[in-house]
Amino acid sequence: MPREIKDIKDFLLKARRKDAKSVKIKKNPENVKFKVRCSRFLYTLVITDKEKAEKLKQSLPPGTTSHTHTHSNRSYDEKKT
Repeated sequence: MPREIKDIKDFLLKARRKDAKSVKIKKNPENVKFKVRCSRFLYTLVITDKEKAEKLKQSLPPGTTSHTHTHSNRSYDEKKT
């Protein structure tokens, strides 16, 4: 079940829990999405500021595995027009 989190501190608490298995980072042209998989929920935090996203990426706990997905600009531009 997905849940959206608005607060960065709340997201970091969820990412540090014992049942947090992995963190996925999806970079889009407008925003960066951080997704942490816990046992019951998939928590998502959307950040529009690139500098805040980079700081958050560095402050993630090292025990969780992190996967980064970047968005292809070509397919995004084709969908826009």
